[in-house]
Amino acid sequence: MKSLKTGLIKGLETTWSLGKIIFPVTLVMTVLSYTELFDHLIASVTPAMKWIGLPGEAAIPLVFGNFLSLYAAIGAILSLDLTVKSVFILAVMLSFSHNLLVECGVASRVGVKVWVMIAVRLGLAVLAGVVLSHLWHGGGEKAVYGFIPSKESVPHGWAAMIEAGAAKAAMGIGQLAVIVIPLMIGIQILKDLRWLHHFSRWMAPVTKFLGMRANASTTLAAGLLFGMAYGAGVMEHAAKEDGVDRRSLYLTFIFLISCHAVIEDTLIFVPLGIPVWPLFLIRLAVATILTCAVGYIWNRGWPQLKNSEEASL
Repeated sequence: MKSLKTGLIKGLETTWSLGKIIFPVTLVMTVLSYTELFDHLIASVTPAMKWIGLPGEAAIPLVFGNFLSLYAAIGAILSLDLTVKSVFILAVMLSFSHNLLVECGVASRVGVKVWVMIAVRLGLAVLAGVVLSHLWHGGGEKAVYGFIPSKESVPHGWAAMIEAGAAKAAMGIGQLAVIVIPLMIGIQILKDLRWLHHFSRWMAPVTKFLGMRANASTTLAAGLLFGMAYGAGVMEHAAKEDGVDRRSLYLTFIFLISCHAVIEDTLIFVPLGIPVWPLFLIRLAVATILTCAVGYIWNRGWPQLKNSEEASL
């Protein structure tokens, strides 16, 4: 019961804190979308967005997602009329590159260079957008955002526009609460049962396969389950207390760049009406391939780094 109560309180607190981001973002974006200013802004960025197969207005959730959070990006998406393909491409890009300021700060605290994090995350996001836009020829139908109506009349007057924006924002927060509250309860139960400790032991073979040492398993497990922001304390403590070496630390964060908070970051895209299993599998595949490739290059192509690493142990 204590875990349920604590998880419920944290879920409500998280919903409240996220709502303070999503509500104003969705409200402002919805009202802005009915104005001529919005059309001019979109026209100015449309040529650049075509390189990754997205309409000009898709630049807005990308900016919000990278500089604010995934929830701010979702708030922006909820205010736009996009196709399933565009929303899916945005979801994949944002899953690789989001919340850069906070999550890169987490990496810097445990000794990973910030520029490496930013370069890899933005590079993966752009590459994913280009590849998906050229390889996937479906998804042309209009995206339906959960219970939000796909068709609505254009409001006339500022009061009507604000009312429409507030209704859409409230609906978006309600749908996210349905996901976030049970998620936080589940995470709290896992913490109280010390499941992370057991999960990190199960992860030991995975860390070996990815080229990391076994003592990196707790850091990897924390980021994989809780994310780089929520799991920051656990990851920082584990990296220092377990004496994770420089190579394993970099490989761990390179994996987590592509695939972290796999439960939360996957489920929060459900209200956008896109298939989430392909999103999860893409993240997992890219993380595995990228980490193994960097580990191989580190051993074969950069022997001076390997030698300096071994000398420091």
